[in-house]
Amino acid sequence: MSQQDVLPDVLTTGLKVVFCGTAAGRVSAATQSYYAHPQNQFWRTLAAVDLTPRQLQSHEYHELLSYGIGLTDLAKSHAGMDSDIPREGFDPAAFQAKIQYYHPQFVAFTSKKTGQVYFKRPVTYGLQAEQIGATRLFVLPSPSPAARGSWDVSYWQALAGLIRTP
Repeated sequence: MSQQDVLPDVLTTGLKVVFCGTAAGRVSAATQSYYAHPQNQFWRTLAAVDLTPRQLQSHEYHELLSYGIGLTDLAKSHAGMDSDIPREGFDPAAFQAKIQYYHPQFVAFTSKKTGQVYFKRPVTYGLQAEQIGATRLFVLPSPSPAARGSWDVSYWQALAGLIRTP
């Protein structure tokens, strides 16, 4: 983690999936834990789709490694709503280099915005045609309370099914 990173990456080799957000939200930055807003669906959903055996609390985010799950963001040195992040705050090249180094089975972008920033084009939910090396890329509806109108757990279920398929 560089001194500028709002939250440290949670990455190692051999991961099943790395969840990639746009940037840490304000509550996450303040508490130094991923997906920390009390109405964020991230932790509930991981348990609901059986990617974790129980609902973890945001401050337990390092435990995800034991379940083959990692975390990162496209904008490591900024926090706030997507609209608060300046274009130059995103570093898709650094993200891609991390994924090439750690080579998880999947990367799951946790919002359309995150996918659009990475791909530099509009995206749809689900598995994408592009890959980073052998890593498959998936776009999910945002678990953020600000994106409640586009919430659909079925894409999270589909991703979990792909992850569990040998």
